[in-house]
Amino acid sequence: MRILIVEDEQHLAEALSQILKKNHYSVDMVHDGEAGLDYALSGIYDLLLLDIMLPGMDGIEILKSVRSEGMGVPIILLTAKGETPDKIAGLDHGADDYVAKPFSADELLARIRAAMRRKGEVMPEDALKFGDLELNATNPKLTVRGKELKLIPKESELLELLIVRKQAVTSKEQMIEKLWGFDSEAEHNNVEVYISFLRKKLNFLGSTTRITTIRGIGYVLEEGQAQ
Repeated sequence: MRILIVEDEQHLAEALSQILKKNHYSVDMVHDGEAGLDYALSGIYDLLLLDIMLPGMDGIEILKSVRSEGMGVPIILLTAKGETPDKIAGLDHGADDYVAKPFSADELLARIRAAMRRKGEVMPEDALKFGDLELNATNPKLTVRGKELKLIPKESELLELLIVRKQAVTSKEQMIEKLWGFDSEAEHNNVEVYISFLRKKLNFLGSTTRITTIRGIGYVLEEGQAQ
């Protein structure tokens, strides 16, 4: 799951980023309104943490622009105490929730989980299942019929993406945008390396699920014979 932080207080943004990464979220940060809108409109994020007071373009303007494009991505506003009119404006324009500064890490994580549940998304800490696979993205680990194997974060994020998309084919470009960010320098061979790692681990666990290459398009999870 990928989260965008739009926050001009860089120390706070860094602290938020560390909290989220420790909880196995992928994170990008920007520190002004124009950049925040550009990133938000890329469509690669599962949730936005949006400060209201920003240089250049404030958070309410970003919120309005995102919603006017028909994007339903969950948005949590970061507000200062006493900003009741801004909170009301944000909720009226489609924000999912707000968190008043200062806030605890536990409160923020709970509000993120709640916002994603309201959108019908499966949260990373829940077990994701496909065929004989069960992925725990919190630890992270992969279980096949009671046999477990630890995954490194990128392996877990990639497998999570494939499971969530189910039988849909996922292109390398989509994987790069989702796992590394749309302005990343990651290339197709980065995806190929992690696909190879995952295939070896599925084989080791004796899984009947395989990652199938759809030539010229991307990859898809399929149930089949043990590899």
